[in-house]
Amino acid sequence: MEWELGYRAVLAVDIERSAGRGDPALLAIREALRAMLREAVERSRIDWEACRVDDLGDGLRVTAPPGVRKTALVHPLFDELAARLRAHNRLAGPLTSIRVRTALHAGDVRLGPDGETAGRPLEVLARLLDAPAVRSALAEAPESVAVLALSEHFHEETVQPGHPGIEPEDYRRVAVRNKEFTSSAWIRTAAPAAQDAPGTDPATATATAAAPAVAPPAGPSRMTNRATGHGVVYAVQNGVQHITTTRP
Repeated sequence: MEWELGYRAVLAVDIERSAGRGDPALLAIREALRAMLREAVERSRIDWEACRVDDLGDGLRVTAPPGVRKTALVHPLFDELAARLRAHNRLAGPLTSIRVRTALHAGDVRLGPDGETAGRPLEVLARLLDAPAVRSALAEAPESVAVLALSEHFHEETVQPGHPGIEPEDYRRVAVRNKEFTSSAWIRTAAPAAQDAPGTDPATATATAAAPAVAPPAGPSRMTNRATGHGVVYAVQNGVQHITTTRP
């Protein structure tokens, strides 16, 4: 078997706490994640059919075709995936809700004649995805649906230049130690959408934000309430209260 060497961007996605849900739920969330990731890839103008997609059991690894802009894997792909995860979770139950860790790296990947991939870049990707610092970042953000980890190389080529839609200040550097791998990574947690706040209806929130403040009517207004002690309380618009007592 002859292997070629080609520079490729690689993406990995792993479902948080997938174990213990039972086979029906696991199969459902695996299928849902694959569909959402495919949509996010295609929305990023990347040909899904040209990608090499490997099943990781509770996640997926995507090897992008040659020539793909690495910035597209950061934005809009990560944001597109997060938006779909939020939409899925609004209707999902405890067993079918999905939160994910994602990682991105790039390098010279060994490519087999039947599309197989191997090599150091895939090892680095796996260590990033499973790093304790990345796991902790998602666990410490229960309101979020995803965390993204970039290798130093990937961050240098996609985030540091400040491409449109990519904000360098959204990322923070963390130390990564996983088995024999020691390095650093740049992580970003997907911010929850405003309409995802508990108890908030998106239509109501939008209408409330867009509606102008209603000014009180001009001129004095009066409110009359019965008060104890056979009195009447009068409140006028400027906040002054007049209390008149009446004899029985």
